[in-house]
Amino acid sequence: MDLEFWWNNEFYLGYIPKEKNDYLVESLELLLNLFRNNNIKATFFVLGAVAEKYPDSIDDIYNDGHEIASHGYSHTRLHSLGKEKFEEEIKKSLDLLSPYNPIGFRAPSFSVDNSTRWVFGVLEQYGFKYDSSIFPIKTMLYGVPDAPVGIYRPSFENIIKNDPNGSIIEFPLSVLKFGLNFPLSGGFYLRVLPTYFLKKGLEYINSKRPSILYIHPHEVNDNIPKLKCTLFSHFICYYGRETTLKKMEILLQNFEFMPIRDVLYGI
Repeated sequence: MDLEFWWNNEFYLGYIPKEKNDYLVESLELLLNLFRNNNIKATFFVLGAVAEKYPDSIDDIYNDGHEIASHGYSHTRLHSLGKEKFEEEIKKSLDLLSPYNPIGFRAPSFSVDNSTRWVFGVLEQYGFKYDSSIFPIKTMLYGVPDAPVGIYRPSFENIIKNDPNGSIIEFPLSVLKFGLNFPLSGGFYLRVLPTYFLKKGLEYINSKRPSILYIHPHEVNDNIPKLKCTLFSHFICYYGRETTLKKMEILLQNFEFMPIRDVLYGI
């Protein structure tokens, strides 16, 4: 789970009203109840700004047995932050999340690529053990299409290379490999793809390596306001939202899920 505000989606930029309800607690409760009903534990990559505003909600997540990891502080892409400002943000994130011993990180908008590879040195410096930010596809916003599709230790010099002695483990977002990599991990792809295709795709990936399924809380809440934006942005932001919770429930009942920490370290 990427725990952030609904307006952190880049496709809303330029259309976000000044006065707005974040619906975060409402959306989060839908997911927590889904997990409770299906006895599922997950990883929550928590935005520092969310932890700052809703500390009791982070306690609820942790007390339910889920893993708390970092999603940075402001949801600013690493390319825009730069190394020094990112370090400031990761300190703020850790100040807020330290009671939960976060060892994992996911960059806003999957913004880790070779131009932001300095992030791994910062993560190492602040005690992180794993990252889950590399998406082995190429989109207009993110992606490292030549990156490994399975768990590896990225070289700090070239993140598509495995370094057996690397200090940070990378758990990349899941793709189907058909010559070109096809995204199947979650978010928009979970909303737009048929449940049957998702099940078959996850079965295939799981036969070779562990897979990741991700979602944002606002994607399961059809009460999120529908902004007047371009047709393309409207499609990316809203398509399939009314059926996402049911689709998630079907997948939770057909596969075994656990926090990333437990997959990597068995703890």
